[in-house]
Amino acid sequence: MFQGSIVALVTPMTATGEFDASRFRSLIETHIAAGTNAIVVLGTTGESPTIMDSERYRIIKLAVEVSAGRIPIIAGTGTNATLSTIYETEQAMELGVDACLIVTPYYNRPTQEGLYQHYRAVAEAVSIPILLYNNPSRTGCDLLSETVVRLSHISNIIGIKDATGDLARCRALVSVCDKKFNLLTGDDASALAFMLQGGHGDISVTANVAPKLMNDMCAAALLNKVQLAGELNTRLMPLHKALFVEPNPIPVKWAVQQLGLIEAGIRLPLTPLADQYHAIVREAMEVSGVI
Repeated sequence: MFQGSIVALVTPMTATGEFDASRFRSLIETHIAAGTNAIVVLGTTGESPTIMDSERYRIIKLAVEVSAGRIPIIAGTGTNATLSTIYETEQAMELGVDACLIVTPYYNRPTQEGLYQHYRAVAEAVSIPILLYNNPSRTGCDLLSETVVRLSHISNIIGIKDATGDLARCRALVSVCDKKFNLLTGDDASALAFMLQGGHGDISVTANVAPKLMNDMCAAALLNKVQLAGELNTRLMPLHKALFVEPNPIPVKWAVQQLGLIEAGIRLPLTPLADQYHAIVREAMEVSGVI
């Protein structure tokens, strides 16, 4: 089971926008040392829409090699077409990732039946564990709980990352899904509440900036140490909010750069964090004890 603090890893780039393999290696080692429970590469935070196909293969391969079985690697392989999603997922499986995170097909606006058929087709084409990924604010497509329950009966669909922040969805799924079905949130601000009501973990943006603190908070929540988890989450809350003053991953890449872990590279159409937000993000980092 995937649980606890799972980092949605940024993709480090040089100032000229090239993939920075050396910094990528270092980031993985940083998360292993901090106790992060798993790493998602090429998700939303990893700027997957701007990554070229040749880079995608290299990034996934490198993540698997560096992790060397010490930490699970989950690769984002979702596209807005079923055939290309199958291709990307097959490729990631061949490279040795532990699971694939598959976002709902964006732009197409499929029906719930279309979503069910899409995920079923991918699951039948591969043997690797699959995590559903629902992020309607990004995709314009909402995977409803009733469809999630249908998909949960497919053997290699093992869980969902729900980024809606809607805690009612978590409660509904906890009540009907098998206990082995991974319920993961993608909303840092409500992650504590999500876990306290039965969720298993958080695929986190904040973990890029405060990996140990996020790991400690999630661990406390899963052990139902409510007071400790609440205290840790209070420290983290300024980051949860500040890292979304502009669209993710703009603020988090700036914050990770301030820690000296990556260079300032980011790819168009994303732009560097606007000057007026620097103080807000820096203050959040200071209040949380990151700097």
